[in-house]
Amino acid sequence: MQHQPIAVVDFGSQYTQLIVRRIRELGYYSKLYLPEELEQVKGTAAVILSGGPRSTSEPDAPDIDFTFLQSLGVPVLGVCYGMQLLNLKFGGSVSPCATKEYGPADLVKESSVEGGLFDDISPSSQVWMSHSDTVSDLPDGCQIMGRNRDGVPVALKWNDSFFGIQFHPEVSHSTEGTQMLEAFLKKAGDLPRFEMSSFKDELAQRVKDHVQGRKVVCGVSGGVDSSVLAALLHEAQVDTRNIFVDTGLLRKDEAAEVVRLFNSIGIEIEVIDASERFLTALAGESDPEEKRRIIGRLFVDVFFDAVGDDVELLAQGTLYPDVIESATSGSAASTIKTHHNRVDRIMELKEQGRVIEPLDELFKDEVRALGKVLGLPHDVVGRHPFPGPGLAVRCPGAITEEKLRIIREADAIYMSILRERDWYDKIWQAYAALIPTKTVGVKGDVRSYEYAMSIRAVTSEDAMTAEWVHLPYDMLGEISNRILNEVDGVNRVLYDISTKPPASIEWE
Repeated sequence: MQHQPIAVVDFGSQYTQLIVRRIRELGYYSKLYLPEELEQVKGTAAVILSGGPRSTSEPDAPDIDFTFLQSLGVPVLGVCYGMQLLNLKFGGSVSPCATKEYGPADLVKESSVEGGLFDDISPSSQVWMSHSDTVSDLPDGCQIMGRNRDGVPVALKWNDSFFGIQFHPEVSHSTEGTQMLEAFLKKAGDLPRFEMSSFKDELAQRVKDHVQGRKVVCGVSGGVDSSVLAALLHEAQVDTRNIFVDTGLLRKDEAAEVVRLFNSIGIEIEVIDASERFLTALAGESDPEEKRRIIGRLFVDVFFDAVGDDVELLAQGTLYPDVIESATSGSAASTIKTHHNRVDRIMELKEQGRVIEPLDELFKDEVRALGKVLGLPHDVVGRHPFPGPGLAVRCPGAITEEKLRIIREADAIYMSILRERDWYDKIWQAYAALIPTKTVGVKGDVRSYEYAMSIRAVTSEDAMTAEWVHLPYDMLGEISNRILNEVDGVNRVLYDISTKPPASIEWE
């Protein structure tokens, strides 16, 4: 990597990936590391130690090589758990809070501290707390940069390079958190900006160096990730065989649309109809994790059945959130769901060095930006995310062709109305899902007993968190009426107003 990365050391906080996100939004490159991977950060411009769910008082609490950290000679910021750990390393102590703090709080800055992080923020600023321990005894020479309303220290400066904050600047509820992160990064000197145009060239070269003339098989779906991946491989002049697998879990007319999109950008693909194979393998299976595993294994099987065992590299459009959510960032994280491209067979291939995932350090909006730089049209880079397992994750419970038909028809109506009303591009992701229960209704003066449908629309930056979209009532009414009148087997339509967390974006 030519860009000097800002290293974020992950102690397991639910917000850790947001630190990486915010730093990239500020225009600098950032990457996540585990505490035991600290030696890999040589050459970094700065280090941020994340928060975490553990207490420093636990006997097996996450630790760090403090001597090595000091030897880097770069600015270091401890956030929440990271701050407590640094206070211990400098000779201070950490104790349980008299009152645990969760949620919004006021940061009152100390104006007497020079060279801190708060020069350009308000005297009192809202921040977001999430902790049950706090620093108590402070080591000699430590300065208090800020306190909460009760006078408890919540921001420390141990010396000109080491800083700590008890709150989370990366979350939107810390109203001036981004300015604080930017103030910290300024201490790293004149950092090179992270520009997608130059990163594209660097990434293409990295792909070429990795491939080294070997033949690549690339799975394409027509979604943003795989389309950008195929375009990147094309840019890197890699000998690639692009394969589109019709799993039988696609949206209405999806296969024909994918072929059209790739023809428009000059990339040749071949279509394999494996729908019967997938639906047979999934028959009667209702467990969401097992459905994902079945689909993931079959994807690989279909690829290798088509191209033989002599395939040297399998290219995947895995993104950074996929890696994080599958807990491949380490034991500090918990598995939220198994992504279809992180199943055992794929991981075995990775261990054999037969998988290439050039996008696995990027968030979704960065992939879109890369696609634009690569010259992909808006119809490609502007498409809503579509999950690798397809409609399987929008059909809770056992999958049947009848349920898939209902989902396809309802989803097509929903998308057409969003486009007609100029709402499609305002939304991160929208879809229709089948609720696996039937309800009583009345159609034509006759009692009906049919499925209920859920329609969902969310906004998000990177799929790690999401807010539901406040669609106009009249449009929701039109969507509902058309689904109820045009889709056989549905007599109820509900609008999903769940945020992520606690819900996920998809149903499974």
